[in-house]
Formats: sequence, C-alpha cells, structure tokens
Amino acid sequence: MTRDDDDRSADPVTRINGIGPATERALIAAGIDTAAKLRGIGADGAYAAMVAKGTRPNFIGYYALVMALQGRPWNDCKGAEKDALRLRFDALIAASSDTTPQTHGLERILDAIGTGRRR
Repeated sequence: MTRDDDDRSADPVTRINGIGPATERALIAAGIDTAAKLRGIGADGAYAAMVAKGTRPNFIGYYALVMALQGRPWNDCKGAEKDALRLRFDALIAASSDTTPQTHGLERILDAIGTGRRR
C-alpha cells in the first residue's frame, strides 16, 4: 500500500457530510481523492475538474457540493444565495465549454432539454 492509498483511506471525500458515492466517483475521476484535496481546491475548482473529466453539468449537484463544503445540508440553499450560486455555476460551465467537445444537431437539442447522452 502506498502513501497515497493510506491518505485516501484515512481521509476519503465521503468523510465530508453530503458527499455520496456518485460524487465521490466523479471527484476521484477528476483526481480529487481526499477530503483535504477537495477542501483545498474548493467547490468551483472541484466541479470544473469533474466537468472536464466528463461529469454532466448539474446545478443541484454543484450547489450540493458547495453546501457540503460549508457543512450545510444540500437543501439549505435558498433565495438570493441560490441565485448567486446559479450565476457562479453558469459562469463555470460557460468557461468549461471552451475545453469540452461541442455537441451538434440533435445532441445539442437533447442536452438543452436535459435528455442528452450521459457523459
């Protein structure tokens, strides 16, 4: 067992309340395999890395990650705070579209209505 394996098992991202198995898998795929790394990179950096590695952008998943890192339940985000997070999410996704493959035709339409192919 390597030191990285020890760190990962001693400090898994799921140690942070609100981070479940699906988010854990996406974070690990993005190279964020410990709670310390996640706290260090922050929600925006982590989510951008997840999207760059193929996670399908999802606003609820994004703000749930933000809330988890603040030690709050995912559904605690409301009103003006949620509106501000939506603006951050939209900017993050717009910035990531410069580095992700563009979709065309029917795929773009399906993505727009939320039924496109899983990435």
